[in-house]
Amino acid sequence: MPHFTVVPVRDRAQSGYDGLEGINSVDHGDGGPPDHQDTVSSDGLGNHKENSPFLNSPDEKKKNDFYDRNLALFEEELDIRPKVSSLLSRLVSYTNITQGAKEHEEEESTEASRRKTPKSPNMGTLMGVYLPCLQNIFGVILFLRLTWIVGVAGIMQSLLIVIMCCTCTMLTAISMSAIATNGVVPAGGAYFMISRSLGPEFGGAVGLCFYLGTTFASAMYILGAIEIFLKYLVPQAAIFHAVDHHGTDSAVLNNMRVYGTICLSLMAVVVFVGVKYVNKLASLFLACVIISIVSIYAGAIKSVSHPPEFPICMLGNRTLVRDRFDVCAKTITTGNITAPSQLWDMFCLPGNMSSAQCDDYFLQNNVTEIQGIPGLASGILRDNMWGNYLQKGEILEKEGLASVGSHGTMENFGMYVSADIATSFTLLVGIFFPSATGIMAGSNRSGDLRDAQKSIPIGTILAITTTTLVYLSSVILFGACVEGVVLRDKFGDAVRNNLVVGTLSWPSPWVIVIGSFFSTVGAGLQTLTGAPRLLQAIAKDNIIPFLRVFGHGKTNGEPTWALLLTGLIAELGILIASLDMVAPILSMFFLMCYLFVNLACAVQTLLRTPNWRPRFRYYHWTLSFLGMSMCLALMFISSWYYAIVAMGIAGMIYKYIEYQGAEKEWGDGIRGLSLSAARYALLRLEVGPPHTKNWRPQLLVLSKLDEDLHIKYPRLLTFASQLKAGKGLTIVGSVIHGNFLESYGELQAAEQTVKNMMDIERVKGFCQVVVATKVREGIVHLIQSCGLGGMKHNTVMMGWPYGWRQSEDPRAWKTFINTVRCTTAAHLALMVPKNVSFYPSNHERFTDGNIDVWWIVHDGGMLMLLPFLLKQHKVWRRCRMRIFTVAQMDDNSIQMKKDLATFLYQLRIEAEVEVVEMHDSDISAYTYERTLMMEQRSQMLRQMRLSGAEKQREVTHTQKCHQDGHVWNSYFRPFSSQAQLVKDRHLLVRMGSLYSDEEEDTLESPLPGNVQMTWTKKKSEAERRNTNNAPENFRELMSLKPDQSNVRRMHTAVKLNEVIVNRSHDARLVLLNMPGPPRDTDGDENYMEFLEVLTEGLERVLLVRGGGREVITIYS
Repeated sequence: MPHFTVVPVRDRAQSGYDGLEGINSVDHGDGGPPDHQDTVSSDGLGNHKENSPFLNSPDEKKKNDFYDRNLALFEEELDIRPKVSSLLSRLVSYTNITQGAKEHEEEESTEASRRKTPKSPNMGTLMGVYLPCLQNIFGVILFLRLTWIVGVAGIMQSLLIVIMCCTCTMLTAISMSAIATNGVVPAGGAYFMISRSLGPEFGGAVGLCFYLGTTFASAMYILGAIEIFLKYLVPQAAIFHAVDHHGTDSAVLNNMRVYGTICLSLMAVVVFVGVKYVNKLASLFLACVIISIVSIYAGAIKSVSHPPEFPICMLGNRTLVRDRFDVCAKTITTGNITAPSQLWDMFCLPGNMSSAQCDDYFLQNNVTEIQGIPGLASGILRDNMWGNYLQKGEILEKEGLASVGSHGTMENFGMYVSADIATSFTLLVGIFFPSATGIMAGSNRSGDLRDAQKSIPIGTILAITTTTLVYLSSVILFGACVEGVVLRDKFGDAVRNNLVVGTLSWPSPWVIVIGSFFSTVGAGLQTLTGAPRLLQAIAKDNIIPFLRVFGHGKTNGEPTWALLLTGLIAELGILIASLDMVAPILSMFFLMCYLFVNLACAVQTLLRTPNWRPRFRYYHWTLSFLGMSMCLALMFISSWYYAIVAMGIAGMIYKYIEYQGAEKEWGDGIRGLSLSAARYALLRLEVGPPHTKNWRPQLLVLSKLDEDLHIKYPRLLTFASQLKAGKGLTIVGSVIHGNFLESYGELQAAEQTVKNMMDIERVKGFCQVVVATKVREGIVHLIQSCGLGGMKHNTVMMGWPYGWRQSEDPRAWKTFINTVRCTTAAHLALMVPKNVSFYPSNHERFTDGNIDVWWIVHDGGMLMLLPFLLKQHKVWRRCRMRIFTVAQMDDNSIQMKKDLATFLYQLRIEAEVEVVEMHDSDISAYTYERTLMMEQRSQMLRQMRLSGAEKQREVTHTQKCHQDGHVWNSYFRPFSSQAQLVKDRHLLVRMGSLYSDEEEDTLESPLPGNVQMTWTKKKSEAERRNTNNAPENFRELMSLKPDQSNVRRMHTAVKLNEVIVNRSHDARLVLLNMPGPPRDTDGDENYMEFLEVLTEGLERVLLVRGGGREVITIYS
C-alpha cells in the first residue's frame, strides 16, 4: 500500500477544499428530488449537459486562493481548471440515481422530507445485490413448470437444460460485472451498459428488446398467478366452462384472459398510485419464495421415511383424472352387495352390470392405484432418468403396468390425463430460460450500494450459483421422489388438482400454493414497476424520436405514459393466455440483451480502449464470446422463428435510430471498433494506388462562403451528391480569410454551417474548413493536405467565377486559374460546373433528355465515366447518353465512328455515337473582332486602373541630397484604404505589371501604419512622363493589333461553340474537355475569355480535366 507524507507549507493563504462545479449524477429519467442539485441538465433533446469537474465556468467568481503565492505560476490555468483539492472533493461526493422506485418514494413524501440531505448509500452485498437477484431469478417456472420439465425431458436432459441456461447467465454475469465495475452505472441498468459500450444504435435496439422482455415477463407472472388462482386456489371462480373435452382448452384460455386483464389493471393502478407500497412488500414476496423452496427440501427429506399419501388411479397403464370420481375401483362392495362405482358410471351406460355396455378398454383392463410420491428411498429415480416426449392429446401412460391395447371410445377421452401441447427439447429450453433471468437486479441498484464495484460481481455470481444449485438439486429431488406420470401431469389432474410440487412439500401443499401465488404476484408488480422506468430512461436519452413522449410523467417523475404503454403491451401477452407460449417470447428478448452484454465486454477487451479498466479481474474476451455464442444458440434452439422475429425487431430499431435518431457520442466501443477497422483499411490502402477498375471520383468540393458563412452555391453540393450517390469519399472544403488565432470561432461556425448543408443535400462525407491569410494559399493547402493515407481525393470540383468580367478585382479569376494549375500539378482530375444554379435538385426528375459528352481530347476516360455515374442517380436515370467526337480533315470519320462504337461496347456503356467533322476554314471577321475586343478590353482596364490610382495618390516628399545621387525618402499614411496605397506603390515600381501575383499577395497582407518609399530620380521622371502621355495611350489602344496566337485560340473556341450549341442546345447536361491554362501567366485573362466563348449559349456545362491516369478499362 502506498505511503503518503504530508509536509506543511508556510504562508498558506487558505487550506481545505474549494467549492467548484463538481461531478454530478447522471439522470436517466428515474426521477429524483427536484431540488437535488447534483443532476445532469438536459437541453430537451436528450443531450445531457454535464457540469464537468475538470473545467470551471468562465464567468465563475475567482477565488482568492487561486492567486496565492504558491500557485501564481498557474493562475491563468486556474481560471478554467480546478485545483486538485477541489476536484477530489467533488469526486468523493459523487452520487448517481438508480433505477427502481426509491426516488419516487422520496418525491411522494412531504416538503420537509424533500429538503433533507440525501442519505449516503449504505446497502451491502447481501441486501443490495444477492437477495434482489434471488427474488428476480426464482419465479413462476420453478413452481409451475419445473416438475413437468423433469417428467417430460427426464433427469439427464433436464440437468442439461438447467446447465445450459445457467451457464449462459453465469458467463453474462461475468461480462456484466466487468462492465459494471468499469465506472458507475446510472439508471437504466443493462440498457445503460450496452448503449454506452456499443453506441446508441445497439443500445436503443437492445434496450427496447430488454424493455419488451421485461414487459412480457410481467404478463408471464400474471398468467402464472391466475393459473394458480383458478386451478388450485379457487377453481369455482371460473367463468367459462367446457361443455365437453373438446372445449376444455378454449374455456381455460378465456378464463385466463378475463382474469389476467383484471389482474393487470389492478396491478397497474397499484403501481400508478404508490410505488412505495410495492417496494415495501418486496421483502414479503422474497420471504414467500424462500419459505416455499425450504418446504420443498423439507418434504423431500421427510419422504425418505414418511412419503405423503397421494394415490394415483390407473386404468391399465393410463392415468385417470382423479377428481371425477370418489373411489378408484370399478365396483363398490358394501356388505354382500356389489354396486357399480362412479368410475363405472363414467365408462358404462346405465343398466344392469351384467348386460351394461361399457368402453372396451375399461372392460379389458384393471383399475389399480399406485403411489404418486413414492419418496426419496423408493428408487423411482431410475425410471425418471430419460425423457418421454408427448404429442398433443397423448394420454399419460406408465411403463411396466399391464395394458390391453384397445383404444376405447373418444367419449371417455376426458377421463384420462393427457398432454395439452406437443413437447420437444427445444420447447422446454424456451420455457425454462425465464427462470434463469433476473441477473441485472444488482446492477440496477448500484446507487444504493456502499461499494457497487465490489458488491455487484460478488452478489450476482453468488446469486446465480445459489439458484443453479437449487435448480439442479430440485431436478434430482423431483425425479427421485415423484412418480413419472405425476411429473408429466402439468396441472396435477392425477393428484386431485393439487399443484404437483406442492404434493412434495412439507408441512402442507398449501405452503407452496400460497407462497407461489404471492411470489408471482410480487414478481409481476416488480416487473410492471421496472419496465416503464426502463422505457423512460430510453426516451429521455432521445435516441428514438417517436418515444419522446414516454419520457414525461407526473410531477414527481413517475412514468405515467410509459406505464400506460407497458400495460397495453402486457395485455397482448395476457391475450395469448398461455404461459408456455409467452415464456419463449420473453426468452428471446432476454437472450438478445445478454448477447449484447457479452459482445460489449468482448469488444471493449479486444480494442483495449484506454477507459476500459474494470475492477473485476476474472473476465476474458473468450468467456464473453462463449457467452455470446451460447445466447445465440439458445435463441435458435428454443424457437428459431421467434429468434428471427426478435432479431428483425432489433434490426429495424437499429436502422431507425441510425437514420432518424439523434446522434450521440458516448465513447462507445463500436466507435472504437470503427476506428480500428478504419486504421486497418487505411494501412491496406497504402500498399499501392487503386486499380483502374476500382477508380471512382473521390471528390474535394471547394465551396465559397458568403459574409454570413453560408455556402454561396449549394447546388454544387447537390451535384456532388448526385455524382457520388453515397459512394466513395467526398470532402467539402472552404477557406476563411483571416488569422487562425483570431478566427477559430468563425471556423467552427462555418464548419457547422457546411455540415448542416451537407445533411440537407444528402452529401455523405466530411467537412474541412481552413483559415488562411491568403485565400489562394488556403485552397492550395486543402488540395495538398485533405484526406488521410489512401483515402485522399483524386478529383477537385469547384465553381465558376461568375462576374469576373465586370469586377475590377482580378483576384477571383486569378484564384480560379491558380487552382486549375495546382490540380494539374498534383495530377488530380478537375470538374467545373458552369451555371450551377440551373442544375437540378435532388427532388427533380428528368423523364427524358440527353447527357451529351464532347470528347475532344483523351482525358483518361473521365468523360465516359462521369455520365455513367450520374445515371445511377434517380435524377438523371432516364436520360440518354450521347458521345460526340471531332474529326479533322485528315481523319476518316466513318472509321472513327465504328471504332468509337466498338470502344463503348467493350466498356459496357450504352450511348449514341456521333462524329462531327470540322473543316478547315479561314478565320472569320467575327473571330478577329472578338479577339481584338478582348485585348483592347484588357489594355483599357489596365489604363483605367492606372488613372484611378494616379487621381487618388497624395504623397508628401522629403528630399535629401547625397553625393552619389538624388534620393527622395517619402513617408506617408494611407488615405482611403491600405489596398489603394499598395496599388500606388506598385504603380510607381512596376508600371507594366498591374495586379501581378506579388501585388495580390500584398493586398491580402496587413500593412504597417507608415510606409517608407525610396525613389531614384530616373523613376520619378518616368512617372511624370506616364502622367502626361494619357492621350497617347488611348491612341495606342485604338491602333492595337491582336496577337496571332490569341486569334487562333479564339477561332477554335468560336468554331467549337458553334458546333456544340447546334447539336446540344437542348441537352440536359453537356460535358466538355476543359482546355489547360497558358504556361505564361500574362495570358490568364485571355484564358478566361476563351472559356466563356467556348461555353456560350449552353444552359448546363460541366468542364472536365483529367488527372493524367486511366480511370476506365475494357477489362473485367
